[in-house]
Amino acid sequence: MRVRFIPYRRYCTAIATSSNSRISCYSRLGQIEKARKVFDEMPERTTVSWNSMVAGYFQNNQPGEARKLFDAMQLRNLVSWNGLISGYIKNGMVGEARKVFDSMPERNVVSWTSMVKGYVQEGNVSEAESLFWRMPGKNVVSWTVMLGGLIQDGRVEEARRLYDLMPEKDVVARTNMIGGYFQAGWLGEAREIFDEMPRRNVVTWTMMISGYVHNQRVDVARKLFEVMPEKNEVSWTAMLMGYTQCGRITEASELFHTMPVKSVVACNAMILGYGHNGEAEEARKVFDNMREKDDQTWSAMIKVYERIGLELDAIQLFTLMQRQGVRPNFPSLISLLSVCGSLATLDHGTQIHAQLVRNQFDLDVYVASVLITMYVKCGNLVKAKQVFDRFSEKDVVMWNSIITGYAQHGLGEEALQIFQEMCSSGIAPDDITFIGVLSACSYSGKVEQGHEIFETMISKYQVKPRTPHYACMVDLLGRAGQVKEAMDLIEKMPVEADAIVWGALLGACRTHMKLDLAEVGAKKLIQLEPNNAGHYVLLSNIYASKGRWHDVAELRKMMGARSVTKSPGCSWIEVEHKVHMFTWGETTGHPEHVTIMKMLEKLGVLLREAGYCPDSSFVLHDVDEEEKVQSLGYHSEKLAIAYGLLKVPQGMPIRVMKNLRVCGDCHSAIKLIAKVTGREIIVRDANRFHHFKDGPCADGYILQQMKRLCIPRFIVSTLHGPKDSAPKLHSKAYAYHDGSEIGTAGRTEPEFRNRLG
Repeated sequence: MRVRFIPYRRYCTAIATSSNSRISCYSRLGQIEKARKVFDEMPERTTVSWNSMVAGYFQNNQPGEARKLFDAMQLRNLVSWNGLISGYIKNGMVGEARKVFDSMPERNVVSWTSMVKGYVQEGNVSEAESLFWRMPGKNVVSWTVMLGGLIQDGRVEEARRLYDLMPEKDVVARTNMIGGYFQAGWLGEAREIFDEMPRRNVVTWTMMISGYVHNQRVDVARKLFEVMPEKNEVSWTAMLMGYTQCGRITEASELFHTMPVKSVVACNAMILGYGHNGEAEEARKVFDNMREKDDQTWSAMIKVYERIGLELDAIQLFTLMQRQGVRPNFPSLISLLSVCGSLATLDHGTQIHAQLVRNQFDLDVYVASVLITMYVKCGNLVKAKQVFDRFSEKDVVMWNSIITGYAQHGLGEEALQIFQEMCSSGIAPDDITFIGVLSACSYSGKVEQGHEIFETMISKYQVKPRTPHYACMVDLLGRAGQVKEAMDLIEKMPVEADAIVWGALLGACRTHMKLDLAEVGAKKLIQLEPNNAGHYVLLSNIYASKGRWHDVAELRKMMGARSVTKSPGCSWIEVEHKVHMFTWGETTGHPEHVTIMKMLEKLGVLLREAGYCPDSSFVLHDVDEEEKVQSLGYHSEKLAIAYGLLKVPQGMPIRVMKNLRVCGDCHSAIKLIAKVTGREIIVRDANRFHHFKDGPCADGYILQQMKRLCIPRFIVSTLHGPKDSAPKLHSKAYAYHDGSEIGTAGRTEPEFRNRLG
């Protein structure tokens, strides 16, 4: 009697093969439970089945389960052991892989090569090299892995010697060596290998293009790109990034539009390229046309808006991310914090801070510095100090952030105290520290102490004064009325004075009515920065203050001839994430225009009863007195404050950000508004904060707030736009220290009841 087993065996083998395929498929899809169910239900398991299941666990980041299953295997072969080593290495557990390697009953070239590769990936190239030279037999893959490790470690000279020793050099080894030579800047050697290669693939060609791009030889890369026999997405993207990284955006755009397939990486590069060139609209077109976006795409677009100064667009994009369920990555959060600081959008800043806490990013000192700066710019010095105090170990950036914050809030004495604490803690101040400290001396009128600190920069701290430090000293002297001494300092500067220095002097001249010297300074500013509209405006104001209207007209003609335009300031208020914009004298476009105008009328009555008299000297136009007074009443910050009085609940401070200096008349008016309404108003101009409480601009009032935790929810801010466009958000407005607010803070006004209802 004959029994035939073969058909049954074929049937079982077919089942096993099918099951093994299903295990591998489920593992790749991340459905490891289904893969295990298939494995458990198999009528007969082969060694391949066990190996597939072990590999599946490693693939799904479950090395513990993989090891349990491996230990349960009754029959293991060399593939099983090599799979265990490979799995541990893929999960970053090189130490466990080495234990397995040392305990293997036998090893082959795959075992040795896997272990060498693991050490290379971990960055432990010296251990990889030690193991490599102990290998009993090496193949071309072993040599290539070790070659890549040396190149990765920056040891290109040693890599070249190893390359020369290789008994066989395949296309991968040659391509790696080309990359190493480009990394070291040895373009000739890289080209020599390329030209001598018997066979090249698309990776080799792409490596050559990337190498030339990396070494700023974009035109050579383009010539090579044109003769490539075959191009893939990586090739196109490498060439595209060559153009974007060197700022040749026109050629990048032409290449981008001819790309057969626009990968996400290529689109991201194009977004950043347009952003570097200031073309936010083109960048947004690329963004909007992308079918798929990754977190780098969103981050790139937010970064573009931040860089160009379109902060409101960045906030709107962040809102869109939240609606679509996209989780912002770390670079996006940092960019958004910077945006929130520029706009004083405290609500959004607090939200982003919460996301940083959830992801435990807030434990980093760099993030803490950005958070401190954001809260300072939003006017919440209490929260900034809380973040600062959380860290026992602080770096110089954190100290600089809080010192600058106190200085900007007019708390010069406190800023200097923190500077002393910094020095006592063993942290050496840098040049940024002294900018904050000297500014604090300037704001608090500490001329002698400022002089002393300036003199000790080199002698005690070995910090060489730069132009910004001289600008701080000029401002310090100018605020104290020592204009001649300020001019003497400029003439003795070891470097030529720039626009910041001359701007500080000009502000002092205007404050102390040194108009002849002010005219000299303004003309100097126009020479240094002929396209800056602010300088023309300042000189025009000087002429107007002298009644030289003919010179004003000539200056305007010069601005027209040079295509210099002045951006109108505008203010905005955020109420529960909705932005309301105002420009000077214009509320008709606002849906609550009538209500706002009624509030302004009520304020006008209250201010007049409080003894307010508009200072028409701040309206430098050739118009009659009545028109000047009317003009003062409709400054954009007054419109925004009026709307804030309507919408911000009692007990909540109204926080104002202004892109330019608050004029003297508005400063006086806001003092009285705070008095007669019983409201706290905080104004941040381009330079510093002004705190109004019960009338006076009492910057020291913030010290009382430091004793309680108060996070306001409503912010009034002023916008400033690029010179060549309609008003848009811009955080880099230029301002001068003219100190005109000094001397008005000490006035007293009679008590008035709040009659706003």
